[in-house]
Amino acid sequence: MTAERFLTLADVAEILNISASQTYALVRSGDLQGIQIGGRNQWRVERSKLEEYIEAAYKRTAANLSEMPATMPSET
Repeated sequence: MTAERFLTLADVAEILNISASQTYALVRSGDLQGIQIGGRNQWRVERSKLEEYIEAAYKRTAANLSEMPATMPSET
């Protein structure tokens, strides 16, 4: 894979280690910003938008973890 500005959904799926259909769902929902090229469902994600999505995912995860108890309920 090269350092292209735009990535295909297959490229994004490979980077995130998820399926192509999961990647398509992220783009269609607007969670991951992408652009549609032409009329044949050809989507592209700008590399910088993917990096923004990953950074936001880290922040969401950290926020969720801070709300969770430090131990599992069965450990108390």
